[in-house]
Amino acid sequence: MMTRGARVKRTLFSVMLLILLLPLFLPPGQASADAPYKGYTWSQSGNEVRSINGYLYDSSIDPGSSETGVLKNPESLFIGEDDTLYIVDTGNSRIIHMDKDGGLIKIIGDGEGGGKLLEPKGVFVKPDGTVYVADTKNQRIAIFDAAGKFLKEFLKPDSTLLGANFSYSPSKLIVDKRDYMYVVSDGNTQGLLQIDSGGKFKGFYGANHVGFSWTRLLIRLVATREQQSQLATVRPSEFSNVDLDQEGFIYSTTLGEETNQIKRLSPVGVDTLNIGKRRYGDYYTDGPFSMASFMGISIDKNGFITALDLQTSKIYQYDKLGNRLFSFGGIGDQNGLFVTPSAVDQTSDGMLYVVDKGRGRIDRFRATPFAELVHQASLLYVDGRYDEAEALWHEVLRQNSNYDMAYQAIGKALYKAEEYKEAMGYFKLAGSRTDYSSAFREYRKLYIREHFTLFFAGAAVLLLVLYWTVPKAYRRFRVWLYRPVSAEPGTAKGGL
Repeated sequence: MMTRGARVKRTLFSVMLLILLLPLFLPPGQASADAPYKGYTWSQSGNEVRSINGYLYDSSIDPGSSETGVLKNPESLFIGEDDTLYIVDTGNSRIIHMDKDGGLIKIIGDGEGGGKLLEPKGVFVKPDGTVYVADTKNQRIAIFDAAGKFLKEFLKPDSTLLGANFSYSPSKLIVDKRDYMYVVSDGNTQGLLQIDSGGKFKGFYGANHVGFSWTRLLIRLVATREQQSQLATVRPSEFSNVDLDQEGFIYSTTLGEETNQIKRLSPVGVDTLNIGKRRYGDYYTDGPFSMASFMGISIDKNGFITALDLQTSKIYQYDKLGNRLFSFGGIGDQNGLFVTPSAVDQTSDGMLYVVDKGRGRIDRFRATPFAELVHQASLLYVDGRYDEAEALWHEVLRQNSNYDMAYQAIGKALYKAEEYKEAMGYFKLAGSRTDYSSAFREYRKLYIREHFTLFFAGAAVLLLVLYWTVPKAYRRFRVWLYRPVSAEPGTAKGGL
């Protein structure tokens, strides 16, 4: 017979075994419950719904304990094609080049001479290793070779197009294949400065536009000339950051706008990402809307857009069409949250690096299996291969039934297969009115086509019935209308 002590030991062993094995039987979202932020997404109707986390905190790079020294207000980050990091250590006026695990490779711009930087805010590195630095306080673009040797500088372009009072304060930049530089200058609302390889100003590129306002129009109509002269001039919003994708498209983020804060600019500066108005960041349907303030943006090799919102200290990820996939992070001092995030970029294996200048460190986030599944499905969806993506989206819904994007994608696959009635059901679940209307219109046409004989026979019978009954009814109506009217009882005949 088992003793009492043996039974206790056996019970304890069973409980410990259960605790160890429990994560294997939990859904992916529950197994990652140790994240300091909850996984969520937004439905098409603007409601926050529970979701599985797309990214989880992995580790941090804190140079303070290494030969690199403490970071002081780092403003930006660029990850090269070799997966090495270039950190803009603004407060220390230098660029730190390190490997993806934080090992120091070299420091750029801290030596005396022409290459000495002064509070830079941005950096871009070409595939050959040439480093372009937005040397903000020196009001120039400083260029270094792959070894960190200073090559040359481009000061404020000499152009009448800029105007005599233009303040040149470069903060972010990208360089295209022609060696044309596209520069964000703090305080400038006219667009990105397009500068050629010789430093000549070519013009403003991709300027934001002031939207039409009925309120402003009415004020202008009723105000006197003196009152109009006192009205504040409405200026376009200024860019906060830029990035370049594999196809050469320029992506930008804009401050002070409620919609279309992220744009993909064509070679002529036209936004090709947003058709109409689209709101990025969190949605707010009740109360005053808190505008997202996107300060960082990164486009990976597959076209996924990852953007950093300073307002919420969250990271948002979108597909190439602007559909939101994931969001994570937030304000806090736990690992996985941020004090003051300032930049985001990613390595070729999909690891996200976020600069938290409030802590002076870089946090790393890894994609969850659920995110990898969504990415696979999204790539096929964006490419228009809806039927190939359908099985993957069904698996997404099996793991997370709240993922609206999957319903819409499956609806697209059914629509393409001309299964319009079934597509309507999925579009309804996704809350996509436009797609639902398109599917309903096609379903109606298909239904009429398939039942044309019945409709034709019914119409013919109806015409025959009308042919025989309407004339008879009309004759009866005329007889009733023109019938003799008899005198009322008691009415006297004759005169007085």
